[in-house]
Amino acid sequence: MHPLDPLSADEITAAADTLRREQQLTDRWRFASIELREPSKETVKAFTPGDPITREAVVIGWDRDDGAVYKARVTLQPPAVTSWERQTEGQPNMTVDEFNECDAALRQDPRVIEALAQRGITDLDRVLIDTWAYGAHLVPERHRGGRIGWADVWYRKSPGASPYANPVTGLHFVVDLNRMELLEVEDTHRVDEPDTMGEYVPDLVPDLELRTDIKPLHIHQPDGPSFTLDGNALSWQKWSLRVGFNHREGLVIHTVGYDGRSVAHRLSFAEMVVPYRDPTTDHYRRTAFDIGEWGLGFLTTSLELGCDCLGEIRYLDAVMHNTKGEPYTIKNAICIHEEDDAILWKHVDARTGAEVRRSRRLVLSFHVTVANYEYLVYWRFYQDGNIECEVRATGIMVTTHFAPGQQPPYGTLVDERTYAPFHQHFLVARLDLDVDGEANTVYATESEALPMGPDNPHGLALVQRNTPLRTEEDGKQDYDWNTQRAWKVVNDNVTNGLGTPVGYKLVPGAAFPPMMDPASPVMQRAEAIGHTLWVTPFDAEERWPCGEFVVQSERDRGLPVWTAQNRNIEDTDVVLWYVFGVHHITRPEEWPVMSVDTVSFWLKPVGFFDRNPGLDVPPS
Repeated sequence: MHPLDPLSADEITAAADTLRREQQLTDRWRFASIELREPSKETVKAFTPGDPITREAVVIGWDRDDGAVYKARVTLQPPAVTSWERQTEGQPNMTVDEFNECDAALRQDPRVIEALAQRGITDLDRVLIDTWAYGAHLVPERHRGGRIGWADVWYRKSPGASPYANPVTGLHFVVDLNRMELLEVEDTHRVDEPDTMGEYVPDLVPDLELRTDIKPLHIHQPDGPSFTLDGNALSWQKWSLRVGFNHREGLVIHTVGYDGRSVAHRLSFAEMVVPYRDPTTDHYRRTAFDIGEWGLGFLTTSLELGCDCLGEIRYLDAVMHNTKGEPYTIKNAICIHEEDDAILWKHVDARTGAEVRRSRRLVLSFHVTVANYEYLVYWRFYQDGNIECEVRATGIMVTTHFAPGQQPPYGTLVDERTYAPFHQHFLVARLDLDVDGEANTVYATESEALPMGPDNPHGLALVQRNTPLRTEEDGKQDYDWNTQRAWKVVNDNVTNGLGTPVGYKLVPGAAFPPMMDPASPVMQRAEAIGHTLWVTPFDAEERWPCGEFVVQSERDRGLPVWTAQNRNIEDTDVVLWYVFGVHHITRPEEWPVMSVDTVSFWLKPVGFFDRNPGLDVPPS
């Protein structure tokens, strides 16, 4: 076992059993998360196969009777609880068990049954109750201090139909999640149900004729893939890395190297903030922290060959757990495969003819279902040293019906008297780059057109400005289209064959501003989305940009708190927090199911090599 391997099923069980025994936990205790406490960089670097290792788990949970939240460290061999601390602010992540138990409890409540009956809904088997977490500022005053959720209601027109095609407008439930009791029925308004067509399964779509002119597309590697997978260690071409996974971030990529040189220690997604930009009754609470409130790992779905992945595939399973601390396996959670990527480089010489190389890339991916939305995450490694991170959003948009004679001001008409609200998906990538070592400096790089003058008579001169970011205050950066701003992570202590420092550039993509008042409650909880980039010195405990506990949070206890120290970020071990995503102005073409909306960013070598590292790729 390697020190970075995710916790096994036996280790999860051992951590839960140890904590239950030593702290005398009752059956009223819930385990919110059990994950590996990752070892130090020094430990990882010094490790060789066969070395004895100390494995530790970090456990977060709470008592449903008094609501007390605790965070513990548990040594797995020998089993022992080494720390046990009560947490005084915020709530642990929402859990799948709570989602299911809340649904079951509400279905049996006479007040829910009556509220639905008044809407003409008597077949509860066709009802979907979708529970969301609150921000602290929105929890009704009379219910504050507890673990409170609120629920939407949706209805299937027929068995197997899409529930998200039919919102039950104006009806919501407020729930005590510890007691699983209904606190309030909010029945604010009603709208006559319009005649919509929100189905996407072919058998349910009227007059749909599937295309018949698509021929089979087969991808074969008769000799097998070019990569090797040894446990969680992956190598391909000149790349090497380790594959990790946890409940909150999902896929984590560790110890990335190219031809024996370090590029990054750890790459992952640390938060996703999705504010709906609609202040009306059905949507004003709808701001999701999909990573902090739910966890990408818990919501990862199994992948299928031929549908989600195509080619010569290798899969890795993921081990998660329920709130009793019992492990379960998500089969085929991570897909690893090679893809053809058209042309890597080409030139046609008038005398010697064409010289061309096809590009190939290694892809690691996982898919997450968050209620109505799917997020498909792809990390791609290229033969010329480039790394691309792409996220695709698909699934079904949230919709609302409205009364005749009205027009939706905060969304787009997508069906008969039905609109999809505008909203935003902010993703925060945590990029712990170690470019040829840990002593790195981040430079803001910008292009500047020089004014016309004696040395620039035609106005053609373009120069590049590289500004070192020396403190965390400098490290708060925003994208600037006018200067094509990007950021280089440079090791000024190592030079290439040309005598210039080696580096990797973060090439931004899909960056946009929050367009929200800084005093708004959402921005108070998620100040991290207020800048395109933050740079901090590495601290193993600084992992969550909006704070560790975002359920019912009042303010962001992550990046704004850490960077207030204004620490040095020059010639040191740095972490980049890149904010990007989807500014979703909804469209009719995205209904009743969205084609993927694709966003991405790149990490590209800049002086890391002396010349094109793809020269040695052989011809086809």
